[in-house]
Amino acid sequence: MADVFTKAKRSEVMSRIRGQGNKNTELALAKLFRRHHLTGWRRQFEIRGRNVARRRRCPDRERKLPMILPSEAARRTAPIFRVKPDFVFPKIKLAVFVDGCFWHGCPKHATWPTNRAAWWRRKIQGNQARDTRVTRVLRRTGWRVLRVWEHDLQRAARDPGHEARLMRRITAAISH
Repeated sequence: MADVFTKAKRSEVMSRIRGQGNKNTELALAKLFRRHHLTGWRRQFEIRGRNVARRRRCPDRERKLPMILPSEAARRTAPIFRVKPDFVFPKIKLAVFVDGCFWHGCPKHATWPTNRAAWWRRKIQGNQARDTRVTRVLRRTGWRVLRVWEHDLQRAARDPGHEARLMRRITAAISH
């Protein structure tokens, strides 16, 4: 069936729709935290900081060059990052992300749409690249990152053994 709106009107209507995030999976993890009496976590916590310079390799030689500290003017204009993980344990600098199997391309459960396949592949691979960048930047600035797949939470809700394994993984990240 043809669309009842013009292309411009459809674009305007769709631009007003705001995402709800992965609310169900976040709530499932919050229930898990509460059930196991984990404290110190926050939701809707934004991590801000400056990108940390890293050692650079000389392109023509394999030896490492010494780290060069930026001047005061460059420090003020250094790129700033802002990340909003699903859960944060600020005191121990642990960021927890809950990744949906579809949107983040889970190796076990991702489904690749056949309609507009190239567009969806670029979209999901872009999400994966962003996840990698975010993890790298957070780790460089001293944060630890834990990623939990949506299917792990679903399976933990059905299987007490899987819930125990997931909680061991989370508590290991907290106590590390």
